[in-house]
Amino acid sequence: VTSTKLPKCLTTLDLTSLGVGSCGGTGMYVVSGMVAHEIAGPGVVFSFIIAGLVSLLSGMCYAEFGVRVPKTSGSAYTYSYVTIGEFTAFFIGWNLVLEYLIGTASGASAISSMIDSLSNQTIGHWMVLHIGKLPSIGESGHDNPNSYPDFIALFIVLVMTAVIAAGVRNSVIFNNALNVVNILVWLFIIIAGICFADVENWRKYGGFFPHGWSGVLRGAATCFYAYIGFDIIATTGDECKEPHKSIPRAIIYSLAVCMTCYVTVSAILTLVLPYTLIHEESPLLDMFNHVGFWQAKYIISVGAFASLVVSLLGSLFPMPRVLYTMASDGLVFRFLGNVMKYTETPVIATVISGSIAAILALAVSLRDLIEMMSIGTLLAYTLVCLSVLLLRYQPVVLVDSRTNGCAVLPSVDEEHTSKIALLFFDPSDVETMESAAEILDSRDNANLISKDNTEKYKSAGFEIIVKCILFILSSVYLTIYLNATKHLIYKAWWAMLLLSFFIIILLVLILLVCQQPQNPTRLAYMAPCLPFLPICAIWFNTYLMLKLSAITWIRFIVWCFVGLFIYFGYGVWNS
Repeated sequence: VTSTKLPKCLTTLDLTSLGVGSCGGTGMYVVSGMVAHEIAGPGVVFSFIIAGLVSLLSGMCYAEFGVRVPKTSGSAYTYSYVTIGEFTAFFIGWNLVLEYLIGTASGASAISSMIDSLSNQTIGHWMVLHIGKLPSIGESGHDNPNSYPDFIALFIVLVMTAVIAAGVRNSVIFNNALNVVNILVWLFIIIAGICFADVENWRKYGGFFPHGWSGVLRGAATCFYAYIGFDIIATTGDECKEPHKSIPRAIIYSLAVCMTCYVTVSAILTLVLPYTLIHEESPLLDMFNHVGFWQAKYIISVGAFASLVVSLLGSLFPMPRVLYTMASDGLVFRFLGNVMKYTETPVIATVISGSIAAILALAVSLRDLIEMMSIGTLLAYTLVCLSVLLLRYQPVVLVDSRTNGCAVLPSVDEEHTSKIALLFFDPSDVETMESAAEILDSRDNANLISKDNTEKYKSAGFEIIVKCILFILSSVYLTIYLNATKHLIYKAWWAMLLLSFFIIILLVLILLVCQQPQNPTRLAYMAPCLPFLPICAIWFNTYLMLKLSAITWIRFIVWCFVGLFIYFGYGVWNS
């Protein structure tokens, strides 16, 4: 094991395939049926569209950072590092690891559950009879009679860990092959489903919106989780041939492909069956059984298996890369940043993270794992959007090898940690200009601010931080108010007045942000509609985080305390 660099071998197509694989699976085979049956009816089509557009808001912010910081792994961890600071970066990176751990374990548990279903629950009954069952740690606090030590899930995670450790090229080839199977099965579902479609299912049984727009919006909150995973693309900067081009394109392409698949499958599902008859756990299998096309279950099973495996790969693949980047910065144990020369992968980080995920898959039930998901991702999305907002209004100057086309003082080698510098000068001071030109790699790449504008930009940078903090706090209060106040349903005058007050505060803060002078630096790709796009993304992500259960927040806090112990005991002294 050495400290060699990761290989640059990934193309835009490879990154798009990784994003599609990471997002795909649950949206088509699970979430579509659950939301249609329980929450939105045929309106699930609009739920997926709304959730996809909300995800695209965060995706555009990720894409801009993919241009700004194209040469490094670490995703939101690196983005927050160069924008907000080390402590926030560690906090985000640590919770990304949690999300990937749980995503890997839950993916393996889902595959094991599907295998158990194909055996008519023979495996599960044998496990419960001869080994015993697991106590539930879910919100209900009651035992789950179907929960048992899942040795199949353990084995699946270990096999996938070996695939990831074997090298990024092998992982990508495996991922691409499974995605081809997914696309073929998706085409089969659409073509076969059209043959049994009946438009009357959108007209009867309460119409297209049986639960109104409120059901559609509640469904969108659930559908959002089907899009989680595109951030895997942002973790591959060190292994991408042209990261400043491929990362933003792949993020947008993968979200567009996933939205197309989810919307079309949910449309077919609600056209073939009345939404009240849709099976929640296996909607597509039940749909074809209901219309007499039982042979389709074999094709659907192959697609579901391939989709779940590639989704598992999408959770396991970025986890060691986040640890690798954090270890390279000294925030976690440095041996996790070692790269094996033969496979060109961070093998130690891969094996350790995969082993922990395997233990979780063995000892924690799928239901409890699902309850623990998403909070780390939503927090990361929020911080990335906040970072874009802050960067656009900062005076200048970020960073060295982690940034694209921005000045650095002093210039550093690509292998070193990034530094931040500000350069203010008086245009009439020739000596200062000549000194600056000697320090900078190129005067053309230098973002130089005249002394006349120094105070304006300094003030703008500080004010935007204050306004963003106030906006997030106001968003939290508004979300809590919306969720906790039943009087809004009955339109009580005082409740509506208080709601108007919160909305006015948010609008005033947005207007104040709009008046701030922006950084004039231009990039190959920049998130449009600033500041509205990142502000909307921050609000939606905050809303969804506060919709998570109390037990999820308790586990999140415990995980954060473990991270703080590592940071203050090791990271702060070695970074």
